[in-house]
Amino acid sequence: MMTPKFQKVVSTAASVAATVMLLRSFTRNYIPPEFQNYLHSKLSKLLSSFSTELTLVIDEFNGLTPNPLFAAAQLYLKPQEAPNTKRFRATMSSRSRHVSLLMDGNDEITDSFNGVPFRWRLVSRRGKSNFAVHFFEVRFHKKHREMVLSEYFPRVMKEAEAVRERRKTLRLFTVKDMRFRRGGRGRLWQGVNLEHPATFATVAMDWELKEMIVRDLDRFVERKGLYKSVGKAWKRGYLLSGPPGTGKSSLIAAMANYLNFDVYDLELTAVNGNSDLRRLLIATRNRSILVVEDIDCSLHLQDRLAKPKSSQPHRFIPRHFHSFPAPQVTLSGFLNFIDGLWSSCGNERIVVFTTNHKEKLDPALLRPGRMDVHIDMNYCTPGGFKTLASNYLGITEHPLFVQIENLLGMIDVTPAEVGEQFLLDENPDIALNSLMELLLEKKRNHELQIKVPLTVE
Repeated sequence: MMTPKFQKVVSTAASVAATVMLLRSFTRNYIPPEFQNYLHSKLSKLLSSFSTELTLVIDEFNGLTPNPLFAAAQLYLKPQEAPNTKRFRATMSSRSRHVSLLMDGNDEITDSFNGVPFRWRLVSRRGKSNFAVHFFEVRFHKKHREMVLSEYFPRVMKEAEAVRERRKTLRLFTVKDMRFRRGGRGRLWQGVNLEHPATFATVAMDWELKEMIVRDLDRFVERKGLYKSVGKAWKRGYLLSGPPGTGKSSLIAAMANYLNFDVYDLELTAVNGNSDLRRLLIATRNRSILVVEDIDCSLHLQDRLAKPKSSQPHRFIPRHFHSFPAPQVTLSGFLNFIDGLWSSCGNERIVVFTTNHKEKLDPALLRPGRMDVHIDMNYCTPGGFKTLASNYLGITEHPLFVQIENLLGMIDVTPAEVGEQFLLDENPDIALNSLMELLLEKKRNHELQIKVPLTVE
């Protein structure tokens, strides 16, 4: 049985609740929404003046531009690690294989930094024209405001960038047809997902050479401060030279997979002059590899002072009879973009040139600062052969290894030719015997050419 005092408390609470419901109904029906928002803001401001807690709002958009801090917060916050989170959203980009778990609307996550707690809340509301509006509210003690702006938010941005890099799907970009883009706007590169499986473990090279390349890449990535302190652009140039089929493209893919860098395949013959080349290089992203394959065949770059032919028609020749030659990329312009002022327009970039004929290249291209590391991609070595045997046949030892390695010391055969023989049969005995036949045939042909030299009449 309730006591009179308890009955009075229940009666008072019921009366207050009824009054609140009546005021809420009256406010909704008779007070304009604009005035409601005004009252709410004033009441919130009044209450906040008595509170030690500060709230920062991070909008999804800054006008029409996406807010980078909002996107970083989405990557930084991990709803799956919050013990009280019962609901979150899972998304996957069409270009990605990674599932991203995000906070759901009006959920709250607690984070800490340097012993300071932060309460994050994702707010979702309906704005004007019935569009959804999203923003984060971050609550913390107001005495830490300067620390939040100078340390905590930069840490959020840095951690989000690391997450973005881990989730990134590598892309391979190629130049769009520049003939139809002169003076136009839009993207200059078109890309696809780079799904090349090559790694340093599978590339058919000697281990010493692979370890040297890996150490050089690691030093490059770790030396941002050094490049800045000495006044150099944060880039590195590699020259891969050797006959076709020696694994130059596979090595580039292994470098991209190791560093998690996108690849830009630059076909110089598709570029209409130095101005288009400048636009293309500016449009590349940081943390990427720029590849110029067969540099000795792409352009005639021997004359570094060469200039495009004049496109002005002769005054005595009617305009409709005159053919306008397309401007070309000059060696001087190309070198300016490799290590001149324009080379500093971007960070953490690697430039890779490939060639089948190193001796044909202009010496200006070969000096340090343009091509810092020269890698000779020779014919298949015993070490490369063992790597291919492990990759294709799953073996590390076989009675025929010694004979094959001896023949490789006398006969020039590319890793591509060795791999082709291993694809003929999965049985190691059959595949290795097939390779032995190829090597012996090449040896006989080589000996025949030495005994009977070709004569030219």
